Amino acid sequence: MAPELDRIDLKMLRLLQNNGRLSNAELAQMVDVSAATCHRRTQRLFEEGYVQSVRAMVEPQKVDRGALVMVGVVLDRSTPESFGAFEKAVAKLNFVLDCNLVAGDFDYFLKIRVRDMADFNRIHGTQLIALPGVRQTRTFFVMKEVVDNAPLNF
Repeated sequence: MAPELDRIDLKMLRLLQNNGRLSNAELAQMVDVSAATCHRRTQRLFEEGYVQSVRAMVEPQKVDRGALVMVGVVLDRSTPESFGAFEKAVAKLNFVLDCNLVAGDFDYFLKIRVRDMADFNRIHGTQLIALPGVRQTRTFFVMKEVVDNAPLNF
């Protein structure tokens, strides 16, 4: 079992979460440890899975993906096999940003970025409804993104 995180580890995680471009030297200074200690701690946080990855957040409108769509999906059967087949297929779709199994009226919610409504209509008719086991979809076009990918509060 991994050792428990101390206050320095938690501070490092918060700082990296807010700015993944911090250099090791900057991070070390901000948490008041040596650069070598900071590097070892950062490596441990990656190795133990506390930090999954570091990547740039691209502005969707700048790359012609300004329309955000949430899609509720209902499958025709609630079996491990039908869930597995759906999940395997949806993981291959490059326009799906998130896919979450949920409780309630839907089985899954998909977060999708597209150019516009016509682009979504095309992929809905050719790819989404063709996913294994899909009985019904319900589409929600996002009018305004109020909070998106907010940092975790810990």
